[in-house]
Amino acid sequence: MRIMIQGTSSSCGKSLVTTALCRIFAEDGYRVCPFKSQNMALNSYVTDEGLEMGRAQALQALACRIKPKVYMNPILLKPTTDRKSQVIIMGKPYKNMDAVEYFNFKKSLKEKIREIYSEIEKQYDIVVIEGAGSPAEINLKEDDFVNMGMAEIANSNVLLVGDIDRGGVFASIYGTYMLLEERERERIKGIIINKFRGDKSLLMSGIEIIENLIGVPVIGVIPYIDIRLEDEDGMVQINNICKNKIKISVIRLPRISNSSDFNPFLFDEDVSLFYTDDPEEIDDADIVIIPGSKNTLEDLRWLKKKGLFNKLKEYKGIIFGICGGYQMMGKIVIDEEGWETKKGDFEEGLNFFDGITYIKGEKVLRNVEGTALGKRVSGYEIHMGETENNKNPFVEIHKEGQIVYDGDMKDERFYGTYLHGIFDSGEFRQEILNFVRRKKGLELKTSRDFDIKREEELAKLSKVFRENLDIDYIYKIMKED
Repeated sequence: MRIMIQGTSSSCGKSLVTTALCRIFAEDGYRVCPFKSQNMALNSYVTDEGLEMGRAQALQALACRIKPKVYMNPILLKPTTDRKSQVIIMGKPYKNMDAVEYFNFKKSLKEKIREIYSEIEKQYDIVVIEGAGSPAEINLKEDDFVNMGMAEIANSNVLLVGDIDRGGVFASIYGTYMLLEERERERIKGIIINKFRGDKSLLMSGIEIIENLIGVPVIGVIPYIDIRLEDEDGMVQINNICKNKIKISVIRLPRISNSSDFNPFLFDEDVSLFYTDDPEEIDDADIVIIPGSKNTLEDLRWLKKKGLFNKLKEYKGIIFGICGGYQMMGKIVIDEEGWETKKGDFEEGLNFFDGITYIKGEKVLRNVEGTALGKRVSGYEIHMGETENNKNPFVEIHKEGQIVYDGDMKDERFYGTYLHGIFDSGEFRQEILNFVRRKKGLELKTSRDFDIKREEELAKLSKVFRENLDIDYIYKIMKED
């Protein structure tokens, strides 16, 4: 069986609906697999095989209670500039392309997508397929394999998700439906209205009118819910109200990547996490985090242009750099092979560490585990380049019976590491936060591992969707398909 989730727009909740259905079908005893043929996101996940895929599909796999595999997201586009993206095929970087080049190239991918999907159907009872953007993007329909083109490949019925929180949900549903061809409209078997706040009785007249207009039932009205799960780009669900006692500022780099690194802080009740690109806003922060970047040199230049570079040099609190952020904290970053800008290009770093980073060679992709400041940690590395001359590495990676040292630290104020996911460890997060709490005279607290909290959120998500979505109807249309 199979069902496809499409939306009236980006960020309307397709990934969340897909995740919820994956968990519900898994709870009901089915072998379930998520599938999104093509994803564009700055966040990526590294599989056990050392391959790269979208984090949303990785989360959906966990909702299915299976390990993430790259066939669940065979094409991943990671923007590197405003005009170009790195094209990743079955977990491996293929090439950087601009939009026109990729539009012409994607024709060659459609048959590959068909083959991959066919193999998935042989292995699982149910496939939950997610579309991208909107099927009404009529300028992109040629050789489409992400929305209605994918529904045709899979011969799948479709549920259409609309976001009422943005306003205009009935217009977006009607407009999307009417821009489709008749054979495409026939695939839409249900409408889901997402992110609803208020009294549902006031919505009923609108539901009745839209059902009469398009002849498709509204099968669920999902309330606006506070679910703390990874978003595709990880920056939506943040606590940006600085009311808590510990304030963490994450620099909003233009090419920020893997911002899901900071989601675990959402579960520490006395922590406010906020993103900023304003130098004045970091003054009150207890910790400033420089996140990963898809283009370290250009984002380093942006730091200087925005005045953040000098502000960070003056800042007296803790600065933590991850991946590209760690590279920026060293003496210099050199693009030896022209991966980010041009061959031989370089930029001087913040000089907190003596490290020198050379952008060269193969992209590093691996899951790792070990200790940091003596606390158990695990996560993944995903980066171009290596950093040399790091004097005080504080992360010990345990690999095949050996210890490999990573990162750098200085003066109990500066920390840098290539390890994404380091804050998922409750022990490590607690160590850093309690250091701040001691300095501020606050009560010490315990942090829990992020994977435990993720399971609690998935259970909560399943419960909300079972209460507000006609699951029996979805089973019925899947069996009729």
